Amino acid sequence: MRNKLNLNGIGMTSQRTRERLLGRLMDQGINSMEVLDVIRSTPRHIFLDEALAHRAYEDVALPIGFNQTISQPYIVARMTEAIISSGSVDKVLEIGTGCGYQTAVIAQLAISVFTIERIKPLLNRAKHNLRLLGLRNIEFKHDDGSAGWEEKGPFDAILTTAAPQQIPKELLQQLAEGGRLVIPVGIDERQELQLITRQGDDFSTEILDAVRFVPLLVGQVQH
Repeated sequence: MRNKLNLNGIGMTSQRTRERLLGRLMDQGINSMEVLDVIRSTPRHIFLDEALAHRAYEDVALPIGFNQTISQPYIVARMTEAIISSGSVDKVLEIGTGCGYQTAVIAQLAISVFTIERIKPLLNRAKHNLRLLGLRNIEFKHDDGSAGWEEKGPFDAILTTAAPQQIPKELLQQLAEGGRLVIPVGIDERQELQLITRQGDDFSTEILDAVRFVPLLVGQVQH
């Protein structure tokens, strides 16, 4: 069990180190003070293995096992800012819980978060991490996420932390009116982070960034 000292961080995980990260995020164009405040207060180091915790506040993706990564803080901030840029959001669907860091960030800005992870040990780790932070507005599902979570929709926002080659129609259909989908699309180095907004049966697309995410895969992993 991690104690208060672990959560607050010391040395390379201290508040001073976090402030330097915030400066880098602002230099890269993150403007939302809501997002920056949540990044500041969320202890990223608890989502990493102890051997990597000292790198938690570098602006880089880091391995979390199972050929997965914890996303670069800039990407987490960019995706979160895109989700909330049109105002407050009630219900958010996250595809790809991973270790729970992105989940923790968005859960502090939304009323309810529904998150899906296909790798059972990662989902269990995320649940543990999020309990440490006292976040109680999150529902979890062990599945591949490509079909969304229809019975919990529609959603004000959907964010995907793995990249399909084409956007699943189910995710578009589960967006509420005016809802926003933030999703990386493409293969390997040829991925784009897209922001898709629903207006009735029409969907507008804005390209946010060139990115590189793990692929969105089907099927479950039990262990």
